[in-house]
Amino acid sequence: MSPGVEALLEQARAGMARLTPQETVQAAARGALVIDTRTDVQRREQGDLPGVIVIDRTVLEWRIDPASDWRIPEATGYDIEVVVVCRQGYSSSLAAASLRALGLHRATDMIGGVDAWRSAGLPFTDKPADIRY
Repeated sequence: MSPGVEALLEQARAGMARLTPQETVQAAARGALVIDTRTDVQRREQGDLPGVIVIDRTVLEWRIDPASDWRIPEATGYDIEVVVVCRQGYSSSLAAASLRALGLHRATDMIGGVDAWRSAGLPFTDKPADIRY
């Protein structure tokens, strides 16, 4: 495999069934955890998605790993469905691959990120974000 971030991204996405924004809405409806890893600045600029949990990328693995002492209550087992969302769908792929490496085999990400969500005409929320530290 050649070096570089594109090769890393290709490796991260290998075997992962990535979701469109519409499929992400369907996943949330069936109980998937949708995790937004965008920065506060990005969320202020782009808006917040309804029903997601906001977790800073730097602590994502500790909050989602069911064996972690710092997990969120929703991280109940390694079989939970997790969809990671970022601004454009790049860092979310790497984050989802990291969760898969932890054993969360149903972790994936949303193709195109919040930019694709907006392009699909899906709603944003004006309610306070569910931010987990």
